[in-house]
Amino acid sequence: MDPFLLSELDFIQQLQGRLGGLVSIFNGVTVLGNEEFYLLIIPLLYWCVDAGLGLRIGVMLIFSNVFNSALKLGFHSPRPYWVDSAVRAFTSETSFGMPSGHAQNAFSLWGLAAVQIKKTWFRWLAVLLISMIGFSRVLLGVHFPSDVLVGWGVGGLLLVAYLQLEKPIVRWFNDLNPSRQFTVALASTLVILLSGFLVLLGVSRWSLPPEWGQTALLALPQDPINPLTLAPFFTLGGTWLGFLTGVILMLRSGGWMNVKGSPLQLSARYLIGIAGVLVLYAGLGALFPREPEMVGYGFRFLRYTLIGFWISAAAPFLFLRLNLAKRV
Repeated sequence: MDPFLLSELDFIQQLQGRLGGLVSIFNGVTVLGNEEFYLLIIPLLYWCVDAGLGLRIGVMLIFSNVFNSALKLGFHSPRPYWVDSAVRAFTSETSFGMPSGHAQNAFSLWGLAAVQIKKTWFRWLAVLLISMIGFSRVLLGVHFPSDVLVGWGVGGLLLVAYLQLEKPIVRWFNDLNPSRQFTVALASTLVILLSGFLVLLGVSRWSLPPEWGQTALLALPQDPINPLTLAPFFTLGGTWLGFLTGVILMLRSGGWMNVKGSPLQLSARYLIGIAGVLVLYAGLGALFPREPEMVGYGFRFLRYTLIGFWISAAAPFLFLRLNLAKRV
């Protein structure tokens, strides 16, 4: 085994030995980088706080995860508990390890929020959360320190690229007529899906070492690993198509929903809206088949398309109809 990898494994074991009592705390911290957390917080921003910020965070999350999923397949590197049974796994992960998606998303999303909010206290909070989320991944045994460092680096590059490209792309997109906007939505979705197929094809001659799966099962017998999958790309492609289609319809039907309202209106919006998200996420997730694989991908794509569309358009249209919101 690579000496650098061995030194990182040794570091993780020492860290878990010294700070094992803090695992419950950092299990809570790592949730701040989970998909379920973003499904709760992005609708809150979009419906009740600042629609522009919610839109930006949503777009950044989707494309950060597209790059992360492609890089994970490209590097196809293991997680610590896959290669060393002495590393305790306090949470399960089925994808490859490099780069850390939690660290990458934390840097890009909290960094973007800090740029938008422009409050000193919030920027310090963002730095703290980025650091703690990254540290949690090492302590919990699901990432090497190098995975986290690369994740932060990629997240930083994505943040810089987003800040440079957002305005010209938005101007170009707004100048298109509706039919061309829908064409762009469909074409960009196909690019997301195609990127997954191309990266997976690029590693098709590589075989997953059986000992990785065997060692991982020793730590978490109920969670077999499945890193060579296109599922993330169908998740992200569907979410992007539904979300962007909803944004186009909102803009073409009268503009943004005004997020301001009474406490009762805001509470009702969020409770009704998030109930819809949960029905689509958990309800359809339990109902739709996952096998055979390509059929499962198709239903996954449909489910996340509906989730994206519900968040960006269907729920706001419902709020307007129920007089829980007004147009800007």
